[in-house]
Amino acid sequence: MIDWLAFVEVFAVSLVCAGVGVFFYSLGLRLLVSGGRPPVVPPAEFPDAIAVRSDKQAARIAKKVKKVASRSPLTRGQQRLLLAVAYACFGVCALAVIGAVLYLMLY
Repeated sequence: MIDWLAFVEVFAVSLVCAGVGVFFYSLGLRLLVSGGRPPVVPPAEFPDAIAVRSDKQAARIAKKVKKVASRSPLTRGQQRLLLAVAYACFGVCALAVIGAVLYLMLY
């Protein structure tokens, strides 16, 4: 016998926590970029990779990031505030995941 109420409960908790996680992660990324710290990940070196960025390409990308960050109309204090809120958004994402897992484990 399937307990449909428990199924709906798990579905609802999963859906709400996924929505909260996606919303706050995207908001955190947006605020991170607005705060002057766009996430730039250096390319990994894989021996069988189809395309790997060269040092010249990586330098060009870093130059563009620096140029975009220097054009910010925000003051240093505003940028720090945006970064703090961005990190808080990432914390809410982590809490949503942890909360969903704990909720589903306890019930």
